Amino acid sequence: MAIREVPDRAPGQEVPDGAGAEAAVTTRAAVVRDALGVGVAVGLSGFAFGVTAAGSGVSTLQACVLSLLVFTGASQFALVGALAAGGNPFTAAAGAFFLGTRNAFYGLRLSQLLALPKGVRPFAAHWVIDETTAVALAQPGRKSARLGFTVTGLSLYVLWNLTTLLGALGAEAIGDTRAWGLDAAGPAVFLALLAPMLKTSAERAVAALAVVLGLGLLPVLPAGVPVLVAALAAPVILWLKGRRS
Repeated sequence: MAIREVPDRAPGQEVPDGAGAEAAVTTRAAVVRDALGVGVAVGLSGFAFGVTAAGSGVSTLQACVLSLLVFTGASQFALVGALAAGGNPFTAAAGAFFLGTRNAFYGLRLSQLLALPKGVRPFAAHWVIDETTAVALAQPGRKSARLGFTVTGLSLYVLWNLTTLLGALGAEAIGDTRAWGLDAAGPAVFLALLAPMLKTSAERAVAALAVVLGLGLLPVLPAGVPVLVAALAAPVILWLKGRRS
């Protein structure tokens, strides 16, 4: 007797017939297509990071190690951006660290959604970033979420590291990276992914206050410090919301 793989379904639902199985295959193909689209599009921006890192005085080896081990674009751009502006390395690292803590909250949500085996979780945790979280949460079921997470993470990790190397090696041929504005590529991608997730008034208020604090304090505080201060936007808005309620 042939055994069919059952696609995502809630307990109590019937096993799909031939048409249902075909629809499941189509769904998987759509997940792979969307995940590859995100992975390729964002992965190519690693070139901008490599160029920006080289322009800020970071060596090719250091840039590649950052992409291999840190692998969170916004934090990497924040680090090299602060260094390029003459910021203290410890302050720059602290700003990048706090910006990257958002991935820990993503992990809390994804651990329930993906329910991966314990032996796989440490490796999967390295791929918990904005893009993999967005793709996984957009899926209707656990199997498709796992597929979207894996395809996005794998394609993005490979391309991001490859293009980081190419960008760092080709920085000399490009010239002044600030004239090209490549340092804005990473933050722009991050904002594009973040904007649709700001659904409530509180979330939008936190984002707006963080922008005001970050940009407003940029001229008066050392590089890297405005990012740390902008993190205060969340507790401030939550405190104001609590007082109103």
